[in-house]
Amino acid sequence: MDKKFIGKTERFLTLLLIVAFLVLELTGCSRQNSSSLSEKDVPQIKSPPQSQVIEPPKEEVPDNKEKPIVSKQKLEEEKTPASHSQEDSNNLGALSNEKYGWGLVPTTDGTPPDVPKNWKELLFKYDGYYLGDTNRKEVYLTFDEGYEGGYTSRILDILKENNVKAAFFITGYYLDNNESLVRRMLNEGHIVGNHSVNHPSFPTLSLTEMKSEIKELANKYSKIIDENMKYFRPPMGEFSERSLALVKSLGYKTIFWSIALRDWEPLPGGAEESYNTVISRLHNGAIILLHAVSKDDTIALPRIIKTIKDKGYEFKTLDELP
Repeated sequence: MDKKFIGKTERFLTLLLIVAFLVLELTGCSRQNSSSLSEKDVPQIKSPPQSQVIEPPKEEVPDNKEKPIVSKQKLEEEKTPASHSQEDSNNLGALSNEKYGWGLVPTTDGTPPDVPKNWKELLFKYDGYYLGDTNRKEVYLTFDEGYEGGYTSRILDILKENNVKAAFFITGYYLDNNESLVRRMLNEGHIVGNHSVNHPSFPTLSLTEMKSEIKELANKYSKIIDENMKYFRPPMGEFSERSLALVKSLGYKTIFWSIALRDWEPLPGGAEESYNTVISRLHNGAIILLHAVSKDDTIALPRIIKTIKDKGYEFKTLDELP
């Protein structure tokens, strides 16, 4: 074969291969450019509505491990509407928790001491008392029992001898350490009231803590005595609208007082001061507060009772409040 022809053929094939290679390169670049779209050309994928969002499955607790109780309770709360107790708590939480300290300007002319108008309105609204029937010569004798000072047994003897019924407001500490005296109070016809477990200032507590202070004592009491408490006395006489409403929601009446003295400490004038203070402040419908830890009150008590009766007053129980 002619060498020239062979040379031309080889050059032609080489050129053909080069052309083919260039065509392949150009085609690849075209495909690459067509897939490199700008951001505005990419269709935006919308998220599904919130109700359609599928949450990832929650971690399962193996069967051989205890499942958390809190999670169960939370699930139950989500399934069921709010209970009345939850609604009540919300309503109570909206009430004012401004703290008031029960205090009176004593009177010695036979008339009841007055208190601010808004206090009266709160007592009326939430079943609170500091007076009985002021149109009748009646009095109500009450004692606070935070702890036992060794005088309660003698006080009970005096009340029995004079046929007088009283109310004793006890704390958790008192009940824990003096169950026999509490039983004696009840056996002899007296009322036992709730003075809280630990004697805190109620307006300084949360609603949960207030409830606990009242219910814990009530539960202890009902297990021992098998009856419910009906009356509550705020520790230190400190209260708020919220605390009064909470006490009422638990089925209690709140009992303040119209006659009291600083008798949780020894009185400078001893038993004579105790006697003179109570008698000079006497009035119709008086709710008298004495502390059973007072030796002075205990000594003066027979004279106090006798003089009150001699003045024509009748001793009533809290169950007879108007």
